[in-house]
Amino acid sequence: MTDKILATVENGVGWLTFNNPEKRNSVSLEMALKICDVMEDFGKNPDVRVVVLKGDAKAWVSGADISEFENRRSNAEQAHGYERNSLSMYEAVHDCPKPVIAMVQGYCLGGGMALACACDIRIASKSAQFGIPAGRLGIGYRPNFTRWVVETVGAPTAKEILYSARRYKAEEALQIRLINRLTEDADLETFTREYVQAMVENAPLSLLATKGIVNEVLKTPADWDMDKCQALVDACSNSEDFKEGRKAFMEKRTPNFTGR
Repeated sequence: MTDKILATVENGVGWLTFNNPEKRNSVSLEMALKICDVMEDFGKNPDVRVVVLKGDAKAWVSGADISEFENRRSNAEQAHGYERNSLSMYEAVHDCPKPVIAMVQGYCLGGGMALACACDIRIASKSAQFGIPAGRLGIGYRPNFTRWVVETVGAPTAKEILYSARRYKAEEALQIRLINRLTEDADLETFTREYVQAMVENAPLSLLATKGIVNEVLKTPADWDMDKCQALVDACSNSEDFKEGRKAFMEKRTPNFTGR
């Protein structure tokens, strides 16, 4: 498998690093498949409570690897196959049962921006730039990619982003709620580590329940999986962590959650 996607686990955090700097972290199909494997591993690993996706100082993800388009996406038939394969990457990030944070510096463009929107929370530094240049490339975004942008910023702003095909600086991205937090470049990683550590210290089953239920209620109410939601709530109520949380509250101390 490619070494252009790196994975490490540290203090309850799974770090996925885009490692394709010579192409500003554009994502090839091989990288997309590796991302699927890493996200699956993080989702199953009890030592991982929160996942962070990071790039480098110049780029988070600048989009798909356009150098592959000529051979793999030059017509509608090829595009269908290409997008079926690449879609699995977006779904792996979006459907990870644990909180997924995008730590963005530099370029976050095209499919990279859609991938950031597939994450739960986006933290960016002031050098970050966002945009989807599909209109300048003659590309039509499929519903799966568009959905996560719409969920993040709302339909009117998503249309503006796609109609204009322009780039948004980090300050404007914060204004339109594309990102949740904005930092100085030098402070990005320190801020992110502190931010996610606060999540790591919370009850893992509560984090799972929060993500699962929030994603469920984004659907039409008639489509809610109430059995799934109830199972997530019951898992918390029946857990040792629930007992620990109550006990720690009464004893006025920090709880020690184990995820059981």
